[in-house]
Amino acid sequence: MGLVGFPSPGAGYGLAAGTLFLILSCPKIRRCEGDMQLFLLGFGMGVVGGLVPTPLHLIALTQMTLKHWVRAAWVIIGPPTLVDAAFFLVAYFFYQIIPPGIAHYTAYAGGAALVGFGSYLLWGDCRAGAEKKENSWKLTYGSMTLATLVEASAPGTWVYWLAIAGPIIAEGRVEGYWHVVPFFVGSLIGYYGASFLSVWLMAWGAGAHRRFRRILFVAANALLIALGALFIAREYFVG
Repeated sequence: MGLVGFPSPGAGYGLAAGTLFLILSCPKIRRCEGDMQLFLLGFGMGVVGGLVPTPLHLIALTQMTLKHWVRAAWVIIGPPTLVDAAFFLVAYFFYQIIPPGIAHYTAYAGGAALVGFGSYLLWGDCRAGAEKKENSWKLTYGSMTLATLVEASAPGTWVYWLAIAGPIIAEGRVEGYWHVVPFFVGSLIGYYGASFLSVWLMAWGAGAHRRFRRILFVAANALLIALGALFIAREYFVG
């Protein structure tokens, strides 16, 4: 029994526990937490894709060094949007016919692939070739076509859409597609934001600041490994 006019400590603990239970059991709260998880997962995937240099980044880099900002922005935004739109349609229709159970196990494979790619790139130092060719990519129809084909045929693009985004789409098929919108919104924000940042840092990092680009590369692939592990964990607990 507490003092007159004040609840006992037990009553306070009970009130706190009851409040916590109501918060955790509230569908809207759980939905917001799920939306935030998907947004952060998509944002992280987008950041990794935007930070790692691609031929399109290198073409944009040449335009940025020439102060052609609009052309650089178009190179960063235009071709990747076309490639992603095509892959989105393929993944959407493919996962309409794939049973949810298979999609669930595909997500495990996708998470493992992220960990594998991140580890290989992190310790394999596969970026050296791209650095040597930085200044050879010009804004021509041939180079743009080749860079777009490289983007579309890259293993990471296929893994992302068929083994990461695809299972997310399959989850939306069950839970409702509005449920997975935060993932793709986060991906777009993360990718385009990181792409502009990456190209700007490459332009700024020439010469004396070249070492910073190596740090950027290591950070991106370390994040890829962490995201792969988190994706596997999420599938385990959600599925």
